[in-house]
Amino acid sequence: MIFKKMLKNFISFNTYIFLIVFSSSLLAASPNFDLWIKDFKNKAVSSGISKNVVDDVMSNAKFLPKVIEYDRYQPEFYEDTFTYIKKRTGKKKVKQGISLYKKEKTIIDNIDKKFLVEKELLLALMGIETNFGKYLGKMDIISSLATLSFDKRRSDFFTKELLILLKLIDNGIIDKNILFGSWAGAFGNFQFMPRTIRNYAIDYNENKIIELKNIEDSFASAANYLNKIGWEKNTPCFTKIKLKDNIPKKYLNSSARNIKNKKKLKFFKKYIENTSELNLNDNLLTAIITPDKDIIPGSNTYMPAYLIYSNYEKILNWNRSLRFALAVCTLKDRFKNEI
Repeated sequence: MIFKKMLKNFISFNTYIFLIVFSSSLLAASPNFDLWIKDFKNKAVSSGISKNVVDDVMSNAKFLPKVIEYDRYQPEFYEDTFTYIKKRTGKKKVKQGISLYKKEKTIIDNIDKKFLVEKELLLALMGIETNFGKYLGKMDIISSLATLSFDKRRSDFFTKELLILLKLIDNGIIDKNILFGSWAGAFGNFQFMPRTIRNYAIDYNENKIIELKNIEDSFASAANYLNKIGWEKNTPCFTKIKLKDNIPKKYLNSSARNIKNKKKLKFFKKYIENTSELNLNDNLLTAIITPDKDIIPGSNTYMPAYLIYSNYEKILNWNRSLRFALAVCTLKDRFKNEI
């Protein structure tokens, strides 16, 4: 009992110390952030963006401590697969998606046919990204991207995104006054990052402005993106499997960054218990993922496990998270059973 009390006090004390250190580091960031902004402005102008736009857009950029907190504590990195998928693919989510589809059926069906991307997939992506437009984010995207660019963890990536966004504003493609979105700098119904806006967003209704918070432009832009990266309509994303414990661990992918050891299904069959239940082509190229293996402490090395295919990796292009891709494809299949 005394030990438990001492342990509790020790944890509380260390948590207190952590908060002091963390708060101090954030306070210290302010003057350094101001210096970073000055250097970034010079870099932006040197890259060809007009000085007027750079000064105007970056003049109100602020360091946002909350953004750093969110970056360090993402659900993809702490929720087990079952919990993550269950939270995002339930009956309520399906009901909301069907309601939106019925309301916008003509537009969504036309986009499905034009871009050869299933409406069920588009609904699933919007449902998981923004709860069908209900949670678009309220963060100042310029400040979010500036904060993440200043932070050393992924500075290069977010600096490039911020430069792209400034260029989009400079070219009149994006209105700086509506740039409110996620803590990571994503925008609109499908949470497009600046690079994705530049490369794939389209003015589907031809009103001379790209509006990623309306149904027409946002659905068409998402479908255009998926089509351009090679989505194959009406083919599966994954199959859940039961692994035997004799499978060499080198064949188990637990990271979304680089899927390795892709083989034809017939190669993996000897390592799968439920092969008789799999109605799949033996020559189908596949890989095996075990999403909890290196993330969840104490998780079973071989469970849960999934065979993944080409389409699954296309979703990873959208968001490099094994759980995100599983949830999207699961919700997609649930819509298919209902629409």
